[in-house]
Amino acid sequence: MKFESLRKECYEANMELPKLGLVIYTFGNVSCIDRKAGVFAIKPSGVDYEKLTPEDIVIVGLDGKVADGKLRPSSDTNTHLELYKAFPSIGGIVHTHSTFAVSWAQAARAVPLYGTTHADHLAADIPCTEFMADDRIRNDYETETGLQIIDCFEKHNLNAAEIPMALVAGHGPFTWGATAAKAVYHARVLEELCKMAFVTECVNPKVQRLKDSLIQKHYNRKHGKDAYYGQN
Repeated sequence: MKFESLRKECYEANMELPKLGLVIYTFGNVSCIDRKAGVFAIKPSGVDYEKLTPEDIVIVGLDGKVADGKLRPSSDTNTHLELYKAFPSIGGIVHTHSTFAVSWAQAARAVPLYGTTHADHLAADIPCTEFMADDRIRNDYETETGLQIIDCFEKHNLNAAEIPMALVAGHGPFTWGATAAKAVYHARVLEELCKMAFVTECVNPKVQRLKDSLIQKHYNRKHGKDAYYGQN
């Protein structure tokens, strides 16, 4: 099997999504990239996770064309492609339709940073794009979805290495990371942060964003130059 290790990495990451309760049926996809080879692996379109095999994983070139595989790649392939081109530090991407993340996306709201659990992972609100304009919808929709995320990060001067997640208004979440496994980790974290923010607003509709001193303390103890969380 060509690109065996890349296919295996992609397959294993995809299979984590139903285990983590992030997808049902065919509601999601994971990809991972081999930048030296100039290809990425992605789940095939419409294949149920219970039936997915490593051999089913499709290999796509950075020109957007299938390089190897018998099945059609995910309908979200061009979104993944645009993100890989725009964010050269990322090695894997996840898209799901998980309940709480989609709920915030459908509300077209960024997820406010209310607590230290959120700050442990990123020192910013989780961004949400604007709704896509009709002319962009009529264009190559999946490409435009990727560009919507990129536009959002450029407009708000956000760093994709520090904020490995975004919501697409009316659609759902995309996450990424240095590897496909890390992108899956961020997808699970995103869903939990969205759930926590929702419950927080239910408990206190007038809740205020966490104060900056606590945000910086929690973020930097895990990610700063003098980070001390975890083991050496």
